[in-house]
Amino acid sequence: MKVLFVTSEIAPWVKTGGLGDVAAALPLALAEAGNDVRVLVPYYPALRQALPKATAVASLDGFDALFANSALHEARVGNLSLLMLDCPAYYDRPGNPYLGPQGRDWPDNHLRFGLLSRVAAWLGSDENALPWRPDVVHCNDWQSALAAAYLRLLPGGRARSLLTIHNLAFQGLFPRDALLQVGLPESSWSLDGVEFYGQLSFLKAGLQFADAITTVSPTYAREIQTEVDGMGLGGLLHHRAASLHGILNGIDGNEWDPAHDQHLPYPYDVHNLDAKAANKHALQAQMHLPQRDDLPLLGIVSRLTHQKGLDLVTALGDALPVLPVQLAVLGSGESALEDLFRRVAERHRNHIAVKIGFDEALAHRIEAGADMFLMPSRFEPCGLNQMYSLRYGTPPIVRATGGLADTVIDGVNGFAFLEPTAAALLATLQRAVATWRDRSRWRHMQQDGMARDHSWAAPAQRYSQIYASL
Repeated sequence: MKVLFVTSEIAPWVKTGGLGDVAAALPLALAEAGNDVRVLVPYYPALRQALPKATAVASLDGFDALFANSALHEARVGNLSLLMLDCPAYYDRPGNPYLGPQGRDWPDNHLRFGLLSRVAAWLGSDENALPWRPDVVHCNDWQSALAAAYLRLLPGGRARSLLTIHNLAFQGLFPRDALLQVGLPESSWSLDGVEFYGQLSFLKAGLQFADAITTVSPTYAREIQTEVDGMGLGGLLHHRAASLHGILNGIDGNEWDPAHDQHLPYPYDVHNLDAKAANKHALQAQMHLPQRDDLPLLGIVSRLTHQKGLDLVTALGDALPVLPVQLAVLGSGESALEDLFRRVAERHRNHIAVKIGFDEALAHRIEAGADMFLMPSRFEPCGLNQMYSLRYGTPPIVRATGGLADTVIDGVNGFAFLEPTAAALLATLQRAVATWRDRSRWRHMQQDGMARDHSWAAPAQRYSQIYASL
């Protein structure tokens, strides 16, 4: 199958969350499964700097007003084939792809990602005169979801479309007058079209018109069909249940491998787990925590947001030293949560250390050096860190939701709780600490997690089957 994988970010060049990691790894796995894959992504400054000699393959001026001053460039990085959408007026901007310098959405995001979606649809349509035309356009989240609507609503032959929901909370909502600005027909403004409570929703448009829908874990696929977790789209998703598939994400086994991880001072594997203690000592030293073997060290690497349930951790700030445990935190996000973590770390310097920001090397060292990893998310479509933790012999402590429920088995390879409360988290931490003191049982839990296959091979086969069915 010829597959156009459309994304608004791609690691390592442009990444704000899990989508960036997926866009870097899944297309490679799809290619290994026998598909002919191109990744369409905006030609951001980071990509322009990394790939300055990309080849221009098409000027898009003249197709319609939305295409003005845009072009396509092509580059190959290893086995990854990139098509980069060049429109300096929209993409030659600093920092986050979605937010301006003040931390607010760019006011023209509907045009920026409307163009990305429209070009994806153009590539999958009869209008495309290039030598390569996809059989399937694989959209990801709201930023490219409109491609499915363009393919269905505009005339001519078309590729089939698949939309993957990475996080239903982000829906791409814009005022009604954005409809004509992005070139959608007036007839699409209806309950059965792109209208969502008086606004244009890019994500709803994709859910309405995509030939197939996937999301990133089986449990999340069930959760989002309900009124409670459907975020206003549960009814539509339930209506489209026959076309909705939950496919658990994989992880990059080359990037996340404790035996060959260049970020670790002491690489190790399932047969050499004693070396994990040396990574713990190194992490404690880096985070300015006392080097203690008699306490378990908990790790967090996360966006600091309400969704991630990390306010439950700060609520236990004074209880953690009493358990007793140590905690190493790396992340950034909501300023109120950042401040809460700073304050609790200041009160308990020998037990809690916090670094606000992001540091890729430190993220790897926390996965390797921590004894346990905390992910008390209120909802979690898939989650990647719990899979990194399992691979690194660091049993996760999670709330049983979404992909966390699909990967962490309570008492077998980690610990899980149901109620999103500090009390439930504390009770689970107490169970985990008691288990950690049983060295034989703990070793079995570590080995179970490290033995599980979280590669992209099986997910790529599932996607390939759906492509073929379309």
